[in-house]
Amino acid sequence: MFAAIGAFTARRRKWVVIAAVVFTLFAGVWGTGVFGSFTGGAGFDDPASESVEADKVLEGPLGRESNDVIVLYESKVAGQSAAEFGGAVRSALDGVPREGIARLSSFWEPGAQGADAYVSRDGTRMYATVQFAGDNDQEQVEALTKIKSEFEADGVTARFGGVAAMTEQVNALTGSDIARAEMLSIPILLVLLVLIFRSAVAALLPLAVGTFVALGSFVVLRVLTMFTEISSTVINVITILGLGLAIDYALFLVNRFREELHAGADVDTAVRRATATAGRTVAFSGLAVAISFAGLALFPSRFLSSMGYAAVAVVSFAVVGSLTLLPALLRYTGHRIDKWRIPLPGSRGGAAKPLTQGRWYRTAHAVMRKPLLSSLAIVAVLVGLGAPLLGVNWARPGEWVLPSNGDAKVVSKTLAADFDTNPGRTMTSVVRFDGPADRSAVEAYADRLEGVAGVTSATPTAFAGNDARVTLRYAPDPMSRAAVDLVHGVRDTAAPQGAKTLVTGMPASRVDIVDMIGGRLPWMALFVAVVSFLVLFLAFGSLLLPLKSVILNLLSLLATFGAIKWIFQDGHLSGLLGFEPIGAVDANFPVLVVAIAFGLAMDYEVFLLSRVREEWETSGDPVESMAIGLQRTAKIITSAALLLVVVVGGFMTSSILFMKMIGVGLVIAVVIDATVVRGLLVPATMALMGKWAWWAPAPLARWWSRHGFRESAAEERTGPAPEVGAARAGDTAHAAEAGR
Repeated sequence: MFAAIGAFTARRRKWVVIAAVVFTLFAGVWGTGVFGSFTGGAGFDDPASESVEADKVLEGPLGRESNDVIVLYESKVAGQSAAEFGGAVRSALDGVPREGIARLSSFWEPGAQGADAYVSRDGTRMYATVQFAGDNDQEQVEALTKIKSEFEADGVTARFGGVAAMTEQVNALTGSDIARAEMLSIPILLVLLVLIFRSAVAALLPLAVGTFVALGSFVVLRVLTMFTEISSTVINVITILGLGLAIDYALFLVNRFREELHAGADVDTAVRRATATAGRTVAFSGLAVAISFAGLALFPSRFLSSMGYAAVAVVSFAVVGSLTLLPALLRYTGHRIDKWRIPLPGSRGGAAKPLTQGRWYRTAHAVMRKPLLSSLAIVAVLVGLGAPLLGVNWARPGEWVLPSNGDAKVVSKTLAADFDTNPGRTMTSVVRFDGPADRSAVEAYADRLEGVAGVTSATPTAFAGNDARVTLRYAPDPMSRAAVDLVHGVRDTAAPQGAKTLVTGMPASRVDIVDMIGGRLPWMALFVAVVSFLVLFLAFGSLLLPLKSVILNLLSLLATFGAIKWIFQDGHLSGLLGFEPIGAVDANFPVLVVAIAFGLAMDYEVFLLSRVREEWETSGDPVESMAIGLQRTAKIITSAALLLVVVVGGFMTSSILFMKMIGVGLVIAVVIDATVVRGLLVPATMALMGKWAWWAPAPLARWWSRHGFRESAAEERTGPAPEVGAARAGDTAHAAEAGR
């Protein structure tokens, strides 16, 4: 099938390339409009959680008591008091349009709290709060954008905090982060590709396909927004992922095409064989990555589910683009693939070294000489790296994701440090009676809440029919462990007789999100593992190989999670990476890294084992086929990993800490997987398994021989290979040798 795809696109290369150019131009014009098409906001919350249920009740007659925007004012003249610049602030607030605003509170309209609460203890700062009529985060951002300039006062600096302002600031940073990441990564990618291929022509092909896929991803995302709500936060991850995967896939295909040419094949045959072998690997790798992302649909939060939809679509597009455009370009390029060779240090002429003299061949044999000891030592290292995860404190995105000079972050810190009343630290308990709300019972309930550790005040603030609203002020940082205890304490407080309570607010939302992710993540991991197992069986016809691959990938992820906790929660390397640790790790992080890193690990596994299997089908020697397969693929796998590190490393430059966390995590995961796991642990475990690595029960082996995806260059040259379960002469001896 894949050989036929390569032959067809090569034959129709003119129309394929023309269509790709037209589509790329269209993507640059229409597709980039996706930035204005997101309607889903951030979407981190669980729609079925208690906090969201409370928010829905508060949309009714009871009304919300929240501060969507907090505007912090400070004079541009050092030391000037609020009393001196207050007139300018009051004039600005009087001019703010009230359409769409349910409440605008300030020193002059203090509401339930006293006017002095709006002025800092030293008298040099003051704030105003805004509550919008609606609670949809994207609508709030749009409303804030329209009126933001109206809050500006002459001679005064205005900073905007609160959830709506934080979301608006993250959205504003997203586009600039993508542009900066691509400006940094693309020149580095081009240099690395030249170093890898030693040819400018060969280097340009993966970059061309990567650009096509990256721009095309905007079209895919914009089409998706027509059918479902997509979180505004997915764009960074998806576009960079599309670029990275496309370059990875193109690297595999270009490398195999050159191998076939150098082995004496004509151009048409080289295209067909490259697509049949590396193209098959690309398809299975893409399927593995797509399956990993499909697992995100198990999560009810819009951020994770829409990330899943978008990623599956973009990964599928990357596979299709690689399998159609690249064979056409390869056919056009032909033997000119090695043109414009770049003379580099170490690129000596002469005959290539035999495979058996290669560094990775020797490394594979070194770990396979004592495979049990090697396996145990490497597993111990990976488990040790994962040990810090035991003390992790999970959080949810908040103003902490912004850079240190981000308005919402500065406002939050200033309010916590300099004001007696922090309007950002507010929770609400909704009390729902079976009959009319009992005021005295609600007041008694509020008194009980004030006894909960961390609650500074609890006041009944509204009654409507059978419902009542109690507004709570609290002291702990909403991302701290103390805030978790606070939420549990509030929720455990006895409700009035004949009533139930629903608690919402940032700390409650954080607890609900962490609980939702903790409850669904094992199911996602199981889904990804089972489906990946089936994909690997279809690819290789073995029952033990997929099991081994899943276990090794989980070990790699464990080491990554432990390293991220050590860096971001404990604060190690914060100076080098340029962030302020908050003593927590975003709970969305493990979900995204499982989806991305597990898929990429399968990518490298399929590529490596495809070559090992080719050698196994020829020689029947499990140890030698592993060593030769690693020698043939190690350079391209490490090269692909290096290129992907450069692409996702763009996240590390992000000014949004939550994106930086993903970038660092993926870099660690890719490096561990492409070196320690693929280069050392896979050979050791394959030696332990010997010929049984390719084992399947006879009925399954026969089924796979007839229906499995067996297309390979060896088969194309020599015909069908022996049945998977068939014994080969010398297998027992080789297995014995592997075990020594």
